[in-house]
Amino acid sequence: MGVAVSGVVNTESPRLGPIRHVEAGVLDVAYVEHGPADGPPVVLLRGFPYDIHSYVDVVPLLADDGFRVIVPYLRGHGPTRFLDAATPRSGQQAALGRDVVDLLDALGIAHAVLAGYDWGGRAACVAAALHPERVTGLVSVNGYLIQDLHASMHPLPPEQEAGLWYFFYFLTERGRAGLAADPRGVAEVIRRRNSPSRPLDEAALDLAADAFANPDWVDVVIHSYRHRLNHVPGAPAYLRDEGALAALPPIIVPAATLDGLADGNFPATDASVQAPRFTGPRVHRQVPGAGHELPAEAPEAFAAAIAEVIALARDAAEPSRS
Repeated sequence: MGVAVSGVVNTESPRLGPIRHVEAGVLDVAYVEHGPADGPPVVLLRGFPYDIHSYVDVVPLLADDGFRVIVPYLRGHGPTRFLDAATPRSGQQAALGRDVVDLLDALGIAHAVLAGYDWGGRAACVAAALHPERVTGLVSVNGYLIQDLHASMHPLPPEQEAGLWYFFYFLTERGRAGLAADPRGVAEVIRRRNSPSRPLDEAALDLAADAFANPDWVDVVIHSYRHRLNHVPGAPAYLRDEGALAALPPIIVPAATLDGLADGNFPATDASVQAPRFTGPRVHRQVPGAGHELPAEAPEAFAAAIAEVIALARDAAEPSRS
């Protein structure tokens, strides 16, 4: 499958580019790539409601250190498109994880470090759990992000439930209509809550809103939240993967997990809380001052975690010395 390159879009704000395209699985994936082509590959995966520009400060740090850095637009976002109009516009976790593996296949990458937060962290965790042979190491903000669908109706503390208002809003047709009518406004409310100590970056929000203009964005987002709360079925193509994920499989690859201490919706934990979910080498870091969009708020810490997981992977690969 060929890779095509298109020009960089407008330059009013710092932007990642140029945009490349590759057919990968059910998608024509739009992505940016920086760094040497023969460098260790790192795939950076972003969350909702954000876009690839969460990594605008991380990419040069990694590229300058010799990494091949790939930042894709996830399904339903930006210039990424479905190849077939009949493909279900699923946003379920198994679909996101499969997309990552399909992208590695399309780019001829045998294995890579996967790093992300929110939706992107979930995609990385799913790929690492189901396809560990393809994953050199994992960096995940908020740790183990594979959804326990069987426990999806268990309530959280009221203050935390309040911050997840959009989960429940999107279960309704009113919520679908509201998301379609004012995607930027919905994103702004979520982002302010996610990072309450950080002033809202209007330019970054504008860039993200451009990515929301994808014709499949609303369908993918709505399906994602309705599926995670067991209100709609998943797409048949992902039935086997969702069955495997229902067992909450451990992540055996080297991992670095991060928590932002200023995350307004997802409280930081200590390393022991999720220890049973990570059976390979792991480090856990708490990042002062960082909210939910941790790569944008603490790019050096995020880049350092990638270097740290590379070191873990290298140490794990060395023969044991007696």
